[in-house]
Amino acid sequence: MVDISFVLHGFCAALYALLTILVLLGRRGGTALFLAAGCFATAVWAAAVATRLVPPALMLTLDLLRPAVWLVFLIHLYRRTALGGRQPRQIYIMLGLIGALAVTAIVLFGRVGPDGALNLRTAWIMMLIALAIGTLLVIENLYLSTPEDVRWHITLPCIALAGIATYDAVLAGDTLLFRGLSPVLFNVRPIAISIVAPLLAIAAARNRRNWQVDLHISRTAVFHSATLLVAGLFLLGLVGAGQALRYFGADWSGVAQIALIFAGLVTAAVLVTSRSARSRLRFLLIDHLFAQRYDYRREWMRCIATLSATEGYTALHARVIRAIADIVDSPGGLLFVREASGSFEWAGSWSLPAATIAIPPDDPIVAGLRNGDWIVEMATLPPREELPRAWLAVPLPHGGQLIGFILLARPRAPFRLDREVYDLLRVVARQVATVVAEQRAAEVLMQTRQLHEYSKRFAFVAHDIKNVSTQLTLLLSNAEVHLDNPEFQRDMLGTIRAAINKIGALVKRLETPHGEISHAVILPDERLEPIIANARRTSGLEITYETAGVLSGIAIAGASFDAIITHILNNAVEATRTQHPANPPAVAITLRHEGRRAVIDITDEGPGMTPDFVRDGLFRPFRTSKPGGSGIGAYQARELLREAGGDLVVITQPNAGTTMRLLLPAVAGTAE
Repeated sequence: MVDISFVLHGFCAALYALLTILVLLGRRGGTALFLAAGCFATAVWAAAVATRLVPPALMLTLDLLRPAVWLVFLIHLYRRTALGGRQPRQIYIMLGLIGALAVTAIVLFGRVGPDGALNLRTAWIMMLIALAIGTLLVIENLYLSTPEDVRWHITLPCIALAGIATYDAVLAGDTLLFRGLSPVLFNVRPIAISIVAPLLAIAAARNRRNWQVDLHISRTAVFHSATLLVAGLFLLGLVGAGQALRYFGADWSGVAQIALIFAGLVTAAVLVTSRSARSRLRFLLIDHLFAQRYDYRREWMRCIATLSATEGYTALHARVIRAIADIVDSPGGLLFVREASGSFEWAGSWSLPAATIAIPPDDPIVAGLRNGDWIVEMATLPPREELPRAWLAVPLPHGGQLIGFILLARPRAPFRLDREVYDLLRVVARQVATVVAEQRAAEVLMQTRQLHEYSKRFAFVAHDIKNVSTQLTLLLSNAEVHLDNPEFQRDMLGTIRAAINKIGALVKRLETPHGEISHAVILPDERLEPIIANARRTSGLEITYETAGVLSGIAIAGASFDAIITHILNNAVEATRTQHPANPPAVAITLRHEGRRAVIDITDEGPGMTPDFVRDGLFRPFRTSKPGGSGIGAYQARELLREAGGDLVVITQPNAGTTMRLLLPAVAGTAE
C-alpha cells in the first residue's frame, strides 16, 4: 500500500524543485536568489520527510529551516523596499524579542528526565510558533506600508507566505494542546504548501525586472505590529506557563490550561477596550521608533474630522476640546472664552465637571499664556483648588489676540512634552480658535437678525398705531360737530371698539415669538366689509366695493389681512384727496377669483407714480414723499403678503391714478 505521506511530500518536493529552477533561470537581481533559496529549502524539507532517510533531529531542523529562509526573504524584501535606514530596525527588534522569548522557553521547559536531555519536540514547537509569528509580523508591516496602487507587487507572496505561517502555527499549537502530532494536519501541510506555489510563481514572473517598491511605514502599521507582537509574546508566555505547571502533576495541568485560557481572554478584552493600555503601548513602543512622534497628515485630517463631526460630539465645545486633547492623549478638558468684560468664562467641558468660574485677565494662567504665544503647564503655576485636574493650558489665539484657552486633564499614560508637541498644539489651536471665533460671530449674527426681525415687526406695529391714531383724530374732530347726533354716537362707539381691538392685536403681534407663522383661513368678503365701513366713517369719502361671485377662503392671518387692506386703502384715500381736494372721486375695491388665487384691486384716481419711484422708493422702508409719513406702509403690506405666499403688484402712471393688486393664495375652507 502506498504511503500517503510519501506521495504528498514527494509531490511538494518536486513542485518546489521545479519552481527553484524556474526562478533561477529567469532571475533578475538578488531578490530572486532569496526567493529561490526559500523554494529550495521547502523542496529539501519535503524530500526529507517523504524519504525519511534523515534522523529525526535533522528532520525537525529542516522543518524549522524552511520558515526561517522564507522569513529572511521577507526581511530582505522589506529592507529593499523600505525608505530610510531606521524603519527596518524595528522589525529586527521585534523579531529579536520573539526569538529571545522562544529560546528562553526552550531552555527553561525543554529539558526532561534525570539526564537533562533536550526535548526536541518542545524546541520544535516553540521555534515553529516563534517563526510563524515573526513571519506574520513582517508580512503585516510590508503589506500595510505599501501604497495601494503598487501592492500588486507583493500581494501574492504575502498571501502565500501568510497562509503557510498560519498553518504552521495551527499545527504547532495543536501539537502542544493535545500533546501529540495530528496525522491529518501533518499530511495536509504539504498540500497547503503546494497550493500556494502558483502564487509564488506568478509573483516571480510579475517582478522579474524589479522587486523594489517605495514604502512609507505609518504609525498605524507600527501600532498594529506592536499589538501583534504583544499577542504573540502573550501566547508564548501562556505556552511556557502551561509547560511549567505540568511539573506539578496531571491534575494541575488540566486546571491550569482552562484557567490560563480564561485569563488570556480577559486580559485580551482589557487590552482591546482600555484606552489607557493602548496609550501606554503607543508611548513605549511606537514613539521610540520614529524620529518624529506624529504623522502630521493624519493628525491634521483627524483634527478636521473632529471639528466638523455631525455625530457623537455635536456640541462645539466638546469637539474643539477633543481636537486639542487627542494630540496629548488627554481624557478631558475645559474651554474658557473671553467675554466683553475681558474675563475668561467657562464655555463647556468634555469628560470633566463644569467649572462655573470666571478667570480675570490678570490671572497667572492668562499671564503665562502671553497673549497666545506660550503653552503653560499648570504645575508651574500656583495650585488652583477650583481646577484640580488641570494639567496643561493651551491658548486659542485669533486675530492677534487671545480669544480663549483650553485646560486639559492629565493623560492616561505618562506623556513627555517636547518642542514637537508644543508646535503641533500651537498649529491645531489656531485652527480651533478660528472655529470658535466663527461660531461666536455666527451667534452674534443670529442675534442681530432676531433683533432686526423684532425691529421690523415693531416698525409695522408703530405704523398701524399711527393709522389708528389718525382714525381717532378724525373721529374727535367730527365729534365736535356731530356729538349730539345719536347715530354718530353709535358710530363713534363702534370706531373706538375697533381701535381698541386693533391695538390689542398689535400688542399680541409683538409678543408672538419670532418664527411662529399663523396658518389661518379667512373669508375675504367678510373681512373687507367692516374695514370699508370704518374707512367711510372716518374719511367721509365714497368707497365702492364689488365682488365677482362666491370666493373660497384665503390662507392668511386675519390681523395681517386687516393691516394690508387698511394700509393700502388709507393710501388710496389720501392720494385721491391730494389730487382732488374739492370733489374727490370714489375709491374702488374689487374682489375676484383667478385660478388658485384671490385677487383684490384697490384703485384710486390720485396723482399716480413714476416707474422709477415704484422701483426705487415705494418699497424702501423709511423713504416717503408724504409729509409726516413713515414710509413703511407699502413695504409692510408687501412683506405680509409674501409671508402668506402672495404678492403685491403696482399698476400706475403719473396723473392717471394707481391700482394696487393684491394676490393671495386661495384655499378650500372656512373661516378660522
